[in-house]
Amino acid sequence: MTQGSPRAFIAHTASDAGAGLWAACLEQLAQELPEQQFNTWIKPLSAQIGEDLSQASLVVANRFKMDWIRAQYLARLQAVLEGLAGQPVRVELVLAPREINARSTPSTPFSDVPTEAELPSVVEEPAFGQFRTRLNTALTFDTLVEGTANRMARAAAMHVAGMPGHLYNPLFIYGGVGLGKTHLVHAVGNRLLADRPDAKVLYIHAEQFVSDVVKAYQRKTFDEFKERYHNLDLLLIDDVQFFANKDRTQEEFFNAFEALLAKKSHIVMTSDTYPKGLPDIHERLVSRFDSGLTVAIEPPELEMRVAILISKARSEGSEMPEEVAFFVAKNVRSNVRELEGALRKILAYSRFNQKEISIQLAREALRDLLSIQNRQISVENIQKTVADYYKIKVADMYSKKRPASIARPRQIAMYLAKELTQKSLPEIGELFGGRDHTTVLHAVRKISAERQQLTELNQQLHVLEQTLKG
Repeated sequence: MTQGSPRAFIAHTASDAGAGLWAACLEQLAQELPEQQFNTWIKPLSAQIGEDLSQASLVVANRFKMDWIRAQYLARLQAVLEGLAGQPVRVELVLAPREINARSTPSTPFSDVPTEAELPSVVEEPAFGQFRTRLNTALTFDTLVEGTANRMARAAAMHVAGMPGHLYNPLFIYGGVGLGKTHLVHAVGNRLLADRPDAKVLYIHAEQFVSDVVKAYQRKTFDEFKERYHNLDLLLIDDVQFFANKDRTQEEFFNAFEALLAKKSHIVMTSDTYPKGLPDIHERLVSRFDSGLTVAIEPPELEMRVAILISKARSEGSEMPEEVAFFVAKNVRSNVRELEGALRKILAYSRFNQKEISIQLAREALRDLLSIQNRQISVENIQKTVADYYKIKVADMYSKKRPASIARPRQIAMYLAKELTQKSLPEIGELFGGRDHTTVLHAVRKISAERQQLTELNQQLHVLEQTLKG
């Protein structure tokens, strides 16, 4: 075992290697998952990990949670534990003793896997009368790094914070995981409260709204539910795609939506796709989502990624040289969350090995990530994936054919090759049938510009990027 391995790091930083491994796993998942999901499903788990780190038993409070965690999070839990331990880890879920011994009959229909929602009442909230904003005060406009990727969404959000209830109501922000949607909605709430401390502002994840609907059924407290949600000045709700297939939840959200608009309150929502792309959401709700302003947050461009890394490192009390930031930014392209994860690995590796941050140190700290990227994303893989998506032959990617049905997918593949690989323009051109680098540059600029304007193209590119990144 080498001194710089993840396992060595855990063993050196905690007297109990198992406890250290689990603490490191929680820290990583807290960064990867939305706050509400992490606090509801992962944080309550307790872990029993053997001294050799080869087996982990995660203790779950009840059978419902066990089934949900097994289906939604078990694979990721195992992957994170193995990545940190540097070896295979067998993960099992076990029931807490009180659940094993319990034989009582559920008192309400919702105690037995509610048909309305997959979410039970997991974390007890304060009574409806005890108002909480749920805002993270660290997430402000000042701490959000601005760039081309988020400029329009940021401008719209600032306008809403300054004049809620007027233009851009509702404001619907969409984009992939880890691009800063949650940061932006918290920033709106924090700015409004700074200007109007008496404003009633609520941030909530869509899963918690579903859970609140379930609790209102269980307790017959829909009057309190409406009192809470219908009298806000600003409602900030994350990941509305979680409303899919939940009819009563959608009905209650529609009612809250109408009540808030009627009293000139503002609604800001986020989702992983644009409104008309949301599956299994009622058409009348989709039309409400789309009735204000819909803006996208894109994956951050190179300069923005560099700025984020330098800024985040500084907030952690470290200085990252610009050339190192460029190296990391060129290799971590997908989202801010992955950038932050890469930065944490570099800082930990630097501190543990007592070495200054350099490109070589970054290469060593991120060797697993770089290895995976090199295996998964190649120009040839991009060509095949794009050809399959648009139903053309791979050979058409480097042929001289020019009909639009072939030329456009070819331009999209060139754009993705530039965005997702380290190949230069001449190298990409050579792999596309010996084309000149100016042809590739034209394709990259054309698709990049159209992505900002055409919602359908932007969505197609999101799908292709997620497919290529696995």
